[in-house]
Amino acid sequence: MTEQTATPTAPTEEPAAPEQELPPTGAVPAAAAEPVPAAEPVAATQPVPAAEPPAAPGQALVVAESVPAPKSSRRVLRAVARWTAAVLVLGGLGTGTALGITSMERTDVPGLATEGDGRWDYPELSLPALPAGSPRPFNEANVAEVHHADVRKLLLPAPAGATADKKLAGGWVSTSQYVSVYQKSKRAELGQVLKDSALRHITARGWTMPDGTSSRIYLLQFNSTAFAEAFRDEISDNTSIGAQLIGSPRTDLDETWSSGGRVENTATYAYAEDKPYGSEQVRHGYVLSGDTLALVIQSRKGKAGTERVPFHQTLILQNQLLG
Repeated sequence: MTEQTATPTAPTEEPAAPEQELPPTGAVPAAAAEPVPAAEPVAATQPVPAAEPPAAPGQALVVAESVPAPKSSRRVLRAVARWTAAVLVLGGLGTGTALGITSMERTDVPGLATEGDGRWDYPELSLPALPAGSPRPFNEANVAEVHHADVRKLLLPAPAGATADKKLAGGWVSTSQYVSVYQKSKRAELGQVLKDSALRHITARGWTMPDGTSSRIYLLQFNSTAFAEAFRDEISDNTSIGAQLIGSPRTDLDETWSSGGRVENTATYAYAEDKPYGSEQVRHGYVLSGDTLALVIQSRKGKAGTERVPFHQTLILQNQLLG
């Protein structure tokens, strides 16, 4: 913009005709400073009456330059006003954007930890790039609702302060590794169901927080949405297989869970082990998103149990990555 900035130059001497331009809003008209009596109008080009004594050379110079001065002042004022307005507009745009972010409640920003609210400090999340020409899972062109991105890149990363689980480091895991989270009596049956369900991949990540809370996330990708939905039905608490996890012989729907943060076209189910629980409390949830099913598990030993807030936060963020 500096190329457009021009320093106002002094006007060349020209016959000063009656000014036709209106002064800029808020500016003081030149006539207001030295009003001319209405009875004796004097034009800018009118010669000085002969009856008056001739002006000295110094006085004549003052009179000659006093005529264009108001016009020059108005030009300077207009130039300053234009550039000031431009700066204010540009500054307003930047300020508006900043205010749009800073005015948001911290509770409106998933993943942003607020002191004392119990949430974990997750890193900034972003969706992975898709192969050329491949749509998102719920795009109109993607009727099968398939995740074309590498499902490993759709795993939620560990929050700040977490100790990573070396066995669940975000790579591929076996079917036997996945079914090991369920009670031993159900593992063979679940393994067979997965074998019959055209399972493509399983990836997982785990970590432990300083307070002892253990988190594990598994993503199961099937050949179609129908297989993912069918397996979700198989592990539901309403079937013979059930969804009982190790350390959690009895689970109930999490009554405190709401659909907040859920992505459109996906489904989230949250469960919590109610009191009295054993040596640890287990919370778990499923996120069904097209051809992919996520299992999120959190547990912590001791009477304090597993905190509700970080569990819900983790479900919401994993849901958003799959959407």
